[in-house]
Amino acid sequence: MKWVYRLERRLGRDFGIPNLMIYITSTMLAVYILGYFFMPSIIGFLSLSWRAVLQGQVWRLITFLVLPPTWGNILLLFIALYVTYHLGNTLEMEWGTTLFTIYFLLGAVGAILAAILTGYGTNYYLYLSLFLAYAYLYPNATFMLFFLIPIKAKWLAAFNWALYFLAFAFGSMTDRAAIVFSLINFFAFFGPDLFRTIRQNYQAYKRRREFRKNWGNNPW
Repeated sequence: MKWVYRLERRLGRDFGIPNLMIYITSTMLAVYILGYFFMPSIIGFLSLSWRAVLQGQVWRLITFLVLPPTWGNILLLFIALYVTYHLGNTLEMEWGTTLFTIYFLLGAVGAILAAILTGYGTNYYLYLSLFLAYAYLYPNATFMLFFLIPIKAKWLAAFNWALYFLAFAFGSMTDRAAIVFSLINFFAFFGPDLFRTIRQNYQAYKRRREFRKNWGNNPW
């Protein structure tokens, strides 16, 4: 994350919108109420369609960010909004407003780039990337799955990474493009540290294997 810290020093500690996630989740709730009770077709006006953007509907480059995570049961909506707020707010407290804003903007740019290539963008992967960052920083944090089963963040993240891998391996080129661009923010922030850790673990594994090969059968 060295380049991110350098960028933070250039932008200052106050770049971005403090408490961004309270505005995002509140607007999601407002959009849900508007769409569910008064204007069911609102998703068609706010979603990220690249063809519509080229026709002048540039507001979609922003409004897709506040589409609710679900249009179903309102209880599920409140749970999803709470989790989204908690993840984002925790990351902002950990990094500060500037770094969190950069992470969020990179995710939004990734979604837009995916829309340019595939014709349609979604905020799903952007908000999933908040969880991936949270799980990377707090791997032992516990979530209650179905309100009953305690499960650590690192195992939920591993499950999501497995889904990413399967979708990339067996999906279409469109799916692959969406996955790659959706992870821009995560790898921009954690990629160097992650790859360094993998390399160090692999080197340690090679050393242990060589040790066992050369000395494992030594009688003394």
